[in-house]
Amino acid sequence: MRRKLVAGNWKMHGLKAQLGDVVEIAAAAAAAPRVDVNLCLPFTLIEAAVAVAGAMPIGAQDVHEADKGAHTGCISGAMLRDCGASLTIVGHSERRADQHETSHDAWAKATAARRHGLQVILCCGETEAERDAGRAERIVQSQIEKSLPEGASGDWLTLAYEPRWAIGTGKTPTLDDIAAIHAIARAKLRHMVGDAADGIRILYGGSVTGANAETILATENVDGALVGGASLTVEKFGPIIAAAAEIARRG
Repeated sequence: MRRKLVAGNWKMHGLKAQLGDVVEIAAAAAAAPRVDVNLCLPFTLIEAAVAVAGAMPIGAQDVHEADKGAHTGCISGAMLRDCGASLTIVGHSERRADQHETSHDAWAKATAARRHGLQVILCCGETEAERDAGRAERIVQSQIEKSLPEGASGDWLTLAYEPRWAIGTGKTPTLDDIAAIHAIARAKLRHMVGDAADGIRILYGGSVTGANAETILATENVDGALVGGASLTVEKFGPIIAAAAEIARRG
């Protein structure tokens, strides 16, 4: 059985004054031993957070595909490892939308992250217009096909389905819709990597809260959550971690 993973994405939030929140979230994670918890923070906070997070992994929200070079403002996998990061998100929908990143970019970044021994959370998901046009399934399948790196396995890769229209909006798909896309994602992984697909966790992301976490996390093929705004404080993130722990306890 795949362990539940609850991953927090602080996005462009967080100063050193918020390190106390990292400490409190790490304590909540330590109290949920059957659940994996991590935080993906702004580059500026990673090293300081690693120093106070104990056993909870700290990650980044992006990585450049090159190891070094003339790439002003970018961060390499080697730099992430140097400051203590152990994972990174790639292909997040906000980067696809705002920085115009493609699935090929996500593939290249995931490949670079693995090259430096980083765990990867690879994101996919449709826009509201694509869903309204009945293209959600095809979009997700295409993104997985174009972005999944060679040698994908649950040892280092996690997939995250995040419908772009649900991020930060308070909207969520129905449980049936979530289950349907996760089943399609699982089938696509099996088609591409065979039995190794069964070890790859698939997270749901998009307006996950303490109020809806347990029902979402209990949905078939949902192996955890990628959480945005609700991961900034233990008051909001703690109940999501607790919901995952309760599901893990029930087996």
